[in-house]
Amino acid sequence: MNPISVLRDTWFFFTRHIGTLLPLCLPWIIVETLVQQQIDVAVDSQNFAPWGMAAGLVFYPMYTASLILFMIDAGEGRERGVRELWNAALRLWPAFALLSALSSLLILVGLALYVLPGLFFMVKMTFSEFLLVQRGNSPIDAMRESFRLTTGHFFLLLTTTLVILAPVWMAEGWITQVAQDSPGLGVLLHSLSGFFQLLVTVAAYRIFILGPGREENEGREA
Repeated sequence: MNPISVLRDTWFFFTRHIGTLLPLCLPWIIVETLVQQQIDVAVDSQNFAPWGMAAGLVFYPMYTASLILFMIDAGEGRERGVRELWNAALRLWPAFALLSALSSLLILVGLALYVLPGLFFMVKMTFSEFLLVQRGNSPIDAMRESFRLTTGHFFLLLTTTLVILAPVWMAEGWITQVAQDSPGLGVLLHSLSGFFQLLVTVAAYRIFILGPGREENEGREA
């Protein structure tokens, strides 16, 4: 695998299934953005970070777990409707929210240590969500296993993540300025930005199923 092939396959999957991904994930992202906007209005900038993160932990597990479940179904040739995927994601919500909270805390601690440790932890946690959803690992076991399985795939994961997020991060500054003048347009643009950040999850899952996921399945068959 190389970054170009992963990014190409990711974009192909994303655009091919965008008709399903939009109703599956975008409503939750819009609600998350609206809640965070209201929190931003209600509290000062110094207190926004913890409250904004708390809002994210409510909604992020729903649309991310739904996306992962959809990708698993696509790989297995199974079809479920949006409501069925949401119901399945809701059942996973408590464990997924705990995993997200623990991972976010670890990444924030790393970012406080001059950024690079934060990027390291972000990459090492990449597979934990797939392990929780697809294999039923507990949050702690998923984090521990992700640390192990990302070995050998670290720079591929880091490269694809940065290639996807760099333009999104650059656009966020402009979107924030637009939101000050037009809150409604700001919500729409922030939501679209969040939606396209799902490309990171799609790319990471592609690496997971072609890398450690395939290796472990072959090991079981042997």
